[in-house]
Amino acid sequence: MSHNISQLTQKNASRVPGALSEKVFKRDRKYGAHNYNSIPVALTRGKGVFVWDVEGNQFYDFLSAYSAVNQGHCHPRIVEALKKQAEILTLTSRAFFNDVLGEFAEYATKLFGYEKILPINSGVEAGETAIKIARKWGYTKKKIPDNQAKIVFAEGNYWGRTTTAISSSTDDKCRDKYGPFMPGFIIIPYNDLNALEKCFKEDPNICAYMVEPIQGEAGIIVPDDGYLKGVRALCTKYNVLWIDDEVQAGLGRTGKLLAVHHENVKPDMVCLGKALSGGMMPVSAVLADDDIMLCMLPGEHGSTYGGNPLACRVSLTALKVIVEENLTENSRRLGEILKRELEKLPSEIVEEVRGKGLLRAIVIRQGLGFTASDVCIRLRDNGLLAKSTHNDVIRLAPPLVMNEDQLMECTRIILHTINSFKN
Repeated sequence: MSHNISQLTQKNASRVPGALSEKVFKRDRKYGAHNYNSIPVALTRGKGVFVWDVEGNQFYDFLSAYSAVNQGHCHPRIVEALKKQAEILTLTSRAFFNDVLGEFAEYATKLFGYEKILPINSGVEAGETAIKIARKWGYTKKKIPDNQAKIVFAEGNYWGRTTTAISSSTDDKCRDKYGPFMPGFIIIPYNDLNALEKCFKEDPNICAYMVEPIQGEAGIIVPDDGYLKGVRALCTKYNVLWIDDEVQAGLGRTGKLLAVHHENVKPDMVCLGKALSGGMMPVSAVLADDDIMLCMLPGEHGSTYGGNPLACRVSLTALKVIVEENLTENSRRLGEILKRELEKLPSEIVEEVRGKGLLRAIVIRQGLGFTASDVCIRLRDNGLLAKSTHNDVIRLAPPLVMNEDQLMECTRIILHTINSFKN
């Protein structure tokens, strides 16, 4: 499957969008909201690590829908589970029991080591739900005075764009002209245990610290070794809940089932999403033990689609695929190879390469006359799809089903593409 540089160059022109793609772009822009600045490629099909555009061009997917497609596009086991369940029962609401939710809940809680799971739909809903649970725990267990509970977040956090989520954001683009914002949020620097302890010491009304173990949208920011252990110790010391946002970094992406497992620590709550369904449908969840989860009583929180049998069957299968096909170990092994190959990138263009497992970032030096977005367009021309964040970072997150030959071909594409920007 390998290609030399001359072969790659010969194939470039065929992947530039044609008339069919332009028709898709035009209709989308005319009738759809302009809340995304998408890479100009019109996809119509996906299988495993590959996607195809409407003109039949094949690309390696090196984004995996922001880690939602860890199991690869249209994984046959997950597709079959979806099809079978869709013909039986899809939605009951939680007004009634269904026979799949308990099966999924038992598997997931035992897999992750928690006593309870609350399933909902999207990643941002997982964050919203965790915040509500933490506040309820703060009032009922920590005895924080009514309406005084506070939650701490790290600078650079990203967990969605609802009004609550942007209230914790430090990204002006997300916040400008969308206020007023949710009260009771405190922002501190990421990867700074001294700032965290100072915050906990000064305010006894803090009920939770919500943080990504690796910041995704901020540019794949990896904290110092020991940071997560320090977070666990401080939250325990000051009786504060640790909410671990694993929506993007979890489910095998970094070479561990959860990113916090790199430091062998257990948060009080875990937010999951994205790959929880293998990219088949929106599914998310919050995990916690009884002392926390059961603070929330019947009627205090809910979702019509949360815990629906179709989602539960799909998610159960998606988790089994990760475990039974050893995708976490594959991510760890291939991640080391990817790291080694990316270190060959030219230092005059690339400032830094960082990440864990198959969650990596290439930081493009500023002031070179081109941006990370420009590099992503040329990667597209060479048959690989990636996406920039914050103008100077290329986020790399291929499906965890990728094999070594495919990975090596992708690294050749990346090296060839970035080297082509040399003067």
